[in-house]
Amino acid sequence: MSAPVHASAKAAVAERIAAIWRIESGRLIGALVRLVRDVGLAEDLAQDALLAALEQWPEGGVPDNPGAWLMTTAKHRAIDRLRRDILHRERAGSLAAEIETQLRDAQEQPDADAAPSATVGDDLLRLIFIACHPVLSPEARVALTLRMLGGLSTDEIARAFLVPEPTIAQRIVRAKRTLGERQIAFELPDAEALAARLDSVLGVIYLIFNEGYAATAGVDWLRPALCEEALRLGRILAGLAPRIAEVHGLLALMEIQASRLRARTSPEGEPILLPDQDRARWDRLLIGRGLAALATAEKLAEHRGSYTLQAGIAACHARAATAAATDWPRIVRLYDELLDLMPSPVVALNRAVAVGMAEGPAAGLAEVDELVALASLAAYPWLPSVRGDLLAKLGRHREAEAEFLRAASLTQNEREQRFLRKRAAESAAS
Repeated sequence: MSAPVHASAKAAVAERIAAIWRIESGRLIGALVRLVRDVGLAEDLAQDALLAALEQWPEGGVPDNPGAWLMTTAKHRAIDRLRRDILHRERAGSLAAEIETQLRDAQEQPDADAAPSATVGDDLLRLIFIACHPVLSPEARVALTLRMLGGLSTDEIARAFLVPEPTIAQRIVRAKRTLGERQIAFELPDAEALAARLDSVLGVIYLIFNEGYAATAGVDWLRPALCEEALRLGRILAGLAPRIAEVHGLLALMEIQASRLRARTSPEGEPILLPDQDRARWDRLLIGRGLAALATAEKLAEHRGSYTLQAGIAACHARAATAAATDWPRIVRLYDELLDLMPSPVVALNRAVAVGMAEGPAAGLAEVDELVALASLAAYPWLPSVRGDLLAKLGRHREAEAEFLRAASLTQNEREQRFLRKRAAESAAS
């Protein structure tokens, strides 16, 4: 019976290593990028350290300070790797000498790698901004961010976004190559460039969150792991950039929306719309965190940005004890402000939903009908879905059925398809 126990113990260690990797990988890679000035090499070295941990810890036990162990191992691997690299002999020599100096310093201060350090925050922030550099495509930024900061494998990223693993692998390889070929500086950009790049960073994080909150394709409507990863990145960024209002605005938006995850689907995984959700299942801790982040954003902002405004809308729902108690007129006003700031047909459609709730379905339908001819929404499934909902409320069930079926034909998510066909059948039976 000893063999199964031993196997179970190894499995437990493997799970612990995976958890440690998720926590430490971003910090580890960030520090290595600072040392070797090469994203690809830094990630390879971090992976080498992870492999060493997988080989040694199941037999010898997890060290007291696993983060420091990984960092020291990676630095030793850096010296070995650079010394073997004949093509980069001159550069390797100087970098190896630099790392050796740091290792000597670390030996004099054994816990230096583990102690809170001013450079840790800078390393993580630098890594976020490198991964979201504007020379990369949005898809490449997401893949690289999840890979380096999220600690996700190529296979995990591919499954999350429902694309073949080689596609994700190629995106990551090309991204690293592009960063190398463009000789991207591995330092934080100056204040002007940093501010310009911040929008891209926030956009990538919110894209990751949204893919988890309402998956565009696949058999599951939710991917909570992606929401958790985006939240983790948002919390890191808020800690590193505490004076930037929109960082807190995005964090507030994600915290409040994430509070509803448990209530967004039935036990069978079917979508449950906001008015029908059991609010007792909303996570009050996340709501509290989100409202606090929103208060910080509004205190810092001279003018509310798009994420802060969206967080304000989410907060209206979070504060309402029941769906009927929702302050829809206030939500319409927030959408008006958001539309002025960010003219977008999707924002206009969301505003139409709010108008339909505040002023009645006929008013909402009039707003939606102004959007029907827009080419940009021609394949957007939520346009016919919203229109079908408003038509059903007006008793125009035949038209509603057609709209729900059209919406089902446009979505690639199987749960959404099933939900919309169910609504079409309900309309047909009315």
